[in-house]
Amino acid sequence: MRFYEFECRSVLGKYGIAYPEGGLAKTAEEAEKLAGELGCPVVIKSQILASAAREAGGEKVAASPAEAKAAAEEILALEIKGLSPVGVLVTKPVESEKEYALQVTYDAVAKLPVMILSDVPRKNLDDVADDTPERITRRHFSTLAPIRTQVYTAKELVRGLNIGAPELNRLTQIASKLCDLFLQYDLTVAEINPLALTGDGKFLAVDVHMDMEEEGRFRQQGLLDEFGIPSTETRGVRGEPTAMEREAQAIDAEDVRGLISPFVEFDGNMGLVIGAGGGSLTIFDAVTQAGGKPANYCAIGGNPSVGKARRLTKLVLSKEGVNKIAVMSNVVSNTRADLVARGVIKGVLDLGLVPSEVITIFRCPGAWEADAFKILDKYNIDYCDRTVSLSEAARRAVAKLDD
Repeated sequence: MRFYEFECRSVLGKYGIAYPEGGLAKTAEEAEKLAGELGCPVVIKSQILASAAREAGGEKVAASPAEAKAAAEEILALEIKGLSPVGVLVTKPVESEKEYALQVTYDAVAKLPVMILSDVPRKNLDDVADDTPERITRRHFSTLAPIRTQVYTAKELVRGLNIGAPELNRLTQIASKLCDLFLQYDLTVAEINPLALTGDGKFLAVDVHMDMEEEGRFRQQGLLDEFGIPSTETRGVRGEPTAMEREAQAIDAEDVRGLISPFVEFDGNMGLVIGAGGGSLTIFDAVTQAGGKPANYCAIGGNPSVGKARRLTKLVLSKEGVNKIAVMSNVVSNTRADLVARGVIKGVLDLGLVPSEVITIFRCPGAWEADAFKILDKYNIDYCDRTVSLSEAARRAVAKLDD
């Protein structure tokens, strides 16, 4: 779940990381009042969960309280990626001598958290790593080692950009504190970009971004209560769930046998019934790389019942523009392939469609796969076993979209 920037600033404050003076305004009148108290000019920033709000017109500079009110009115009415702001952040502008980008996130390959520092601010750090790798440095750190070890690692991080004193010590402290709060609040990412060095030698967190692990909510109830975030608020960055996503949630909740979540709707025309943990992400990417446009993402597994697979299939095919689906899972799975086959075919038949014309490929290696192949043969459905790669299976499925 994602935090608004005004909430992120509160978290930074708990760890002594400074940020520009200002506060949250929920109305244009409150923004006008804040601007008068702070003294103009001021920066008006949309408080929205969507990324790239600045590029979409969600940030403006006001030279007077009246301008601040007008800017706030405009921004509060601005919907970005289907989301509406909960308010605007009114802050003093920062005149920086130098800027950095500092991030703490989790490296799934190394299975360790990692701190990242770059002297190329206001840019996606992945792009910086690709375009100018010499201007970015990384250091992994342990979740078990004492804090003093973490501070030493943070100093190594800063030295990686050949930054000398006195910036070295100040940046080290900020990086170390960001690591502390990352671990304390079960975050998946904590980023300050830009982190500005002002003329008087202070560092200010100009823009802050934090995401928290959904499974960490029960440990962070105190923080959620502090921010007034109810248990029903998911804080998804895509706005409220679509009708299709809500239906998938209902299907999952009504039948405890197996799972089909998470389910996410997209704008494509190729339906997907996919699963097996991380394999579903690989399959989604493989379909995209083969030129397909997925209509949905899901992760089916854990031996879903025939009825559950049937309802999922009907749901996917109910989306406008979708008349074909691909059924795929990982290299090996304990999910019974015959149950998936029966459920998917039943779903297609319920809609009065021909399974062999709707199911572009069936690749679900796992338990009872020999029985699944017999069922698929009966309906002349194209299928393959684990000797066919996910990429090749995705290519075959996409190739049949125009048939």
